[in-house]
Amino acid sequence: MDVTTRYLEQTSPSDLRPARPPSIEVDVVRAESPSPEFGRFLYTAVGGDWHWTERLPWTWAEWARWLEGVEIWVAHHRGSPAGYVELAAQDDATVEITCFGLLPWAIGKGLGGHLLAAGTARAWDLADRWPGREPTRRVWLHTCSLDGPAALANYLARGFRLYDTRVNVPGDEYEGAPPPGPWPGAGPRSGVPGASCAPGGP
Repeated sequence: MDVTTRYLEQTSPSDLRPARPPSIEVDVVRAESPSPEFGRFLYTAVGGDWHWTERLPWTWAEWARWLEGVEIWVAHHRGSPAGYVELAAQDDATVEITCFGLLPWAIGKGLGGHLLAAGTARAWDLADRWPGREPTRRVWLHTCSLDGPAALANYLARGFRLYDTRVNVPGDEYEGAPPPGPWPGAGPRSGVPGASCAPGGP
């Protein structure tokens, strides 16, 4: 099966469109000391149903190196993680949203738009937290046809614009195997809207 990857961007903070408040109480906070264990938990818990497999073989040290160059913003409901946004600082004052999505229990509660808007706002003001970094001039991401069915619509609704579309990008191959689920044996949950994560890693 062919996999279509769409690339989207914002080039000004004014591009960002707010979302309606979620139906549940939620706090979006930065994981200021993200551990490899927590990073892998979020990656598998959110992406297990959507073919997020590229980072599964990573060692603890590989996770630690990756997390040194990103920010992770986590949505919490009454102390429990509900979803996350991962921001990777790049050259030329660019920030990539490398992972975004919700844990299965949090889907359908109006949280996706709110979390994406909050995470994108943090991409735009990332330089305020990174001494010596130039203010962000561009925020971009990509999503593929293996991601949750609501992902693209959410990005467009938050003001991202499509600037490129490609088919069968390396790293997004689909070989017919079902997604691994958030842990071995958990199995996929079909028809659940939700998430996207950039392949390729650091």
